[in-house]
Amino acid sequence: MVVCPNCNHSNPDGAVQCEACYTPLPATMSCPSCASTVQVDAAFCGQCGFNLRSATATTGAGSAATGTTPIPATVAVEPKPHIPSLTNPDPLVKPSYTPNIPDPDPSALPPTSVNTPTYSNPVTSNPTSQPPIPLSQPPTPPIQPVVPPSRPAGSAVSSTQLQLLSARLIHVQTDRPIELPQNLSVVHMGKPNDRIPPDIDVSGFPNSEIVSRIHADIRMEGDSYYLEDVGSANGTYVNNLPLLPGNRHRLRPGDRIALGKGDLVTFLFQMS
Repeated sequence: MVVCPNCNHSNPDGAVQCEACYTPLPATMSCPSCASTVQVDAAFCGQCGFNLRSATATTGAGSAATGTTPIPATVAVEPKPHIPSLTNPDPLVKPSYTPNIPDPDPSALPPTSVNTPTYSNPVTSNPTSQPPIPLSQPPTPPIQPVVPPSRPAGSAVSSTQLQLLSARLIHVQTDRPIELPQNLSVVHMGKPNDRIPPDIDVSGFPNSEIVSRIHADIRMEGDSYYLEDVGSANGTYVNNLPLLPGNRHRLRPGDRIALGKGDLVTFLFQMS
């Protein structure tokens, strides 16, 4: 398995890009000892423990013996941004004169008077007054229980049902819709054969001779759908890009699936 460096998703061996986030995966090579798939920058083989760096050094020595000199890679150095030097601000200039403002004459100001309000207590001012009589509150009416309306006899109570997403394929050449069975976790695409009968038979579509009898599978995992080529003769293409055998592609609404070369048997993936 090849682990994606971006989302840590496990991809099958030989995958070029991550099937979850479409990040390019590290390049791989075959071990010179056991021919298993390992990453190019690995030091040892995970299957047989072969020292891959010694093999790389031997390959480099062979290149030196043949007279070829490796060309060093040129590293582009980004120029540093120019930062202007800070300048000191000009010192503050003191005024050359002080304005002479005379103080105001208190005798020239108009006299001010402060009126202090007086408050009278109605209770103390009129000792013969009686305290107010509190008003009687009306009795609180009893709370009547809310009775739901009665249902007629024999009526069924409707319950909320969970709506499941359904997927389908639209044949581009004939505009024919094909619903994907929801009771199958794996949907086989191809033509009639004695080994694996196809769930989606394309033998009746035009140019079906380029489609293999066992061509591709659509796997449903949760609410996601994955397309996988199972060793067809003319290959499977998703959005005009080849899908390598052993790789899976997570289908999204609008993806274009071509069975075989030339975009002659094409389907559009849709969800509703």
